[in-house]
Amino acid sequence: MELTVLPLGRSVSVSSDVADLIGFIDQSGIPYQATAFGTLVEGTLDQLMNIVKKSHELIRAKAPRAVILIRLDDYADRTDLLTTSVAHVEQHLGRDVRQ
Repeated sequence: MELTVLPLGRSVSVSSDVADLIGFIDQSGIPYQATAFGTLVEGTLDQLMNIVKKSHELIRAKAPRAVILIRLDDYADRTDLLTTSVAHVEQHLGRDVRQ
């Protein structure tokens, strides 16, 4: 799942809020990867929806409004997409991609 949480109505900078959300996701113990525009999280549907719900609660406790964007990739029983998706593209390219 790709999760983007945008707190609105407080400040232009959101890094403190993002840090709180990343800390919560990290404590959950499920695999994740932070990116510049969202966080990739891997888990069961129940785990992912719990992350979404708790993220919403955390951000709404701090901001009067929140925009939450969720993109799911449900790929059967695969649980290694955070590490293998880019590796497969690199294999086709014959080189590493820029990170």
